[in-house]
Formats: sequence, C-alpha cells, structure tokens
Amino acid sequence: MSAPRVAVLDYEAGNLHSVGKALQRAGADAIVTASVDDAAEADALVVPGVGHFGACAQRFRARGFESLAREWAAAGRPLLGICVGMQILYPTSDEQPDAEGLGILRGHVRRLPGGDLRVPHMGWNTVVAARADPVLEGVSGQQCYFVHSYYAEPADDEHVLATVTYGRGFPCVVRHGSVVGTQFHPEKSAGVGARLLANWLAEVGQPAAVQAPRPGG
Repeated sequence: MSAPRVAVLDYEAGNLHSVGKALQRAGADAIVTASVDDAAEADALVVPGVGHFGACAQRFRARGFESLAREWAAAGRPLLGICVGMQILYPTSDEQPDAEGLGILRGHVRRLPGGDLRVPHMGWNTVVAARADPVLEGVSGQQCYFVHSYYAEPADDEHVLATVTYGRGFPCVVRHGSVVGTQFHPEKSAGVGARLLANWLAEVGQPAAVQAPRPGG
C-alpha cells in the first residue's frame, strides 16, 4: 500500500517544512504547497498556523484555500488543523473580534485567562483524553509541546477529544467528523507527536463512511 499523500497548505503562516518532515517520518508522502490544484490531488490536508487569527485567516483566503477546505470537510475527507491552523477553522476569536474565521467548525476561540500564570502558555504539558478516539492512542497521558495564548472552545462538548490544564482545563484536541484539530504542535512533540500523526494518517484513505460523521451539524 502506498503512503498517503498529504498536502501541507502554504499560506505563509506556519512551521511548514517542520510539519512536512514530521508527516514524512510518520509515514506520509507529504508535500508543502501553495497551489490549490496540487492540494486538491492529495488524500488529506493539513492547515498549520503560527501567528495572529485575523491575519492567518486573511492569508488563507487570499491563497484561495477557503473553498477547498470547506468542500473537503463537507465531503468527509481528512483535514488536520494545527495551533492557529486549527483556530481559524472556527468563526470567531477573542484575538480579533471583527475578524472572520472559516466557520468550518462551530465554536469560538478564547484567550487564556492568565492571572498568576504567564501567557502565552509555552512548553510541555500533559494531554488527557476526554473521550476515546483512535487518534489519541498512545497520546493520552503524555506530554506535548504548546505555544499559544488562545484556545478553541467548541460549541458542542462532544467535539472535545482531549484537554490540558494550565491554570484551568481547556480543549487541546478536537474533532468533528473528518476534521481534527490540535492546539499543541505535533511536529515539536517528539515521539508523542509522531504517534498522533501516525494515528491520524491511519484514517487517511479510508472511505468517508468509515470515519467519524462529517462536519456540518
């Protein structure tokens, strides 16, 4: 069986080549591309992201990726969002209330409360499963690497696969149908991150009906 072809979407907002190399080590035929046409030929999409919610969403649209991502999710095809790449899948964020996210996932992106804790949340922290899911095999109870000041709060608690605690608990892995998002960086999370990517890649190539229900509800 050939390696699944995964397109890492290049919209100038992420650790593109680190993500691509991590996917290759996990068993993917990964490409980094700014071409909608090339990405459309892949088996799965990855939306990386580092930076500001509004600017990232704007660049994503400017590169022409919005329609592709929407159609991909609606068809029940595998899509992985990482850090801000996950956050822009939501419609709104505290980071820029007037900015429009993609709205592929339902919910809101909130700022970490801070208080006595330093924001951004930076460093290794323990991922705890909220519900069973194949993507979390070998990941729950392990430490992954975080760098962020905001987190996604899904509209439906059923979308929360795992949480992390930094002053308070908040979601760090979400799923709605074929769309998975991680607040931590798998590409920076050593063997645990590699395991999550391998788990996710195991879904790629499966018929949509075999995967979890598609987004939209």
